[in-house]
Amino acid sequence: MEITEISVTIREEDKLKAFVNITFDGEFVIRGLKIIRGVSRYFISMPSRRMPDGTFRDIAHPIKIEFREKLEKQILDEYFRIIGKK
Repeated sequence: MEITEISVTIREEDKLKAFVNITFDGEFVIRGLKIIRGVSRYFISMPSRRMPDGTFRDIAHPIKIEFREKLEKQILDEYFRIIGKK
């Protein structure tokens, strides 16, 4: 499964830097990922839903750490390409 499209919508907020939609194999899309600026690095937040107890639960997320790392790298590379820095 390969990412065939990454759509980044830039935000100019303190921590929330962008919303991201990704398409896999030109056939499956996940909308609502977020690029967050953390204390020491940027990271990807998966789409989530607020539960009745007030906590959040991911709606979609990678099962294996290797795939999460691959996904995060491709998304952040595209984000930095768009904003013009790395």
